Amino acid sequence: MNDRPELNKELDGKTFGQWYWLKEELVYFCRENGIPASGSKEELASRIKHYLDTGEVVAPVSRSRAKASRSSITLDSLIEDNFVCSEMHRAFFKSQLGDSFSFNVPFQKWLKSNSGKTYAEAVFAYCEIKKAGKGDRKTIDKQFEYNTYIRDFFEDNKCSSLDDAIRCWKYKKSRPGSNRYEKDDLIILKESTL
Repeated sequence: MNDRPELNKELDGKTFGQWYWLKEELVYFCRENGIPASGSKEELASRIKHYLDTGEVVAPVSRSRAKASRSSITLDSLIEDNFVCSEMHRAFFKSQLGDSFSFNVPFQKWLKSNSGKTYAEAVFAYCEIKKAGKGDRKTIDKQFEYNTYIRDFFEDNKCSSLDDAIRCWKYKKSRPGSNRYEKDDLIILKESTL
């Protein structure tokens, strides 16, 4: 059932891109071949694909992270450029919004794209994002393929078990191509009952 090739230098980028790889496998390959091993799974895969096709090692894109340079935050403070979620920020937002506060993805994106606005505006934006998000289907970032697959499986198979979803996921990632859930993936459940 698993015809996945071994991840080595003889593989071409197109074949590499057709298969599911764990981040740990990508990091190991990078380290073994002198490719920078930092970054997201998507960034590693892009570097490896380029390396397999050209033999060239691509340096990671550097992202400068601003250090929190202030000692306290007030409602009138301005949101910094290159905002970074820190414990100081978490403590501030918890003091304003309560212990249930968390840096959800939409709020983090809002903070990063609204430097120069006040923290009072951020508190208001957080409340609006929470209101708007109730009942909405959450977006799962691209690198979380397993989570997306399992969610989509259950949307299509409401009465199935998690074991069924995981068996279908394992079947799907053992095959070349997309790692998105498809109705045809259920074939593995039928085969295992024969």
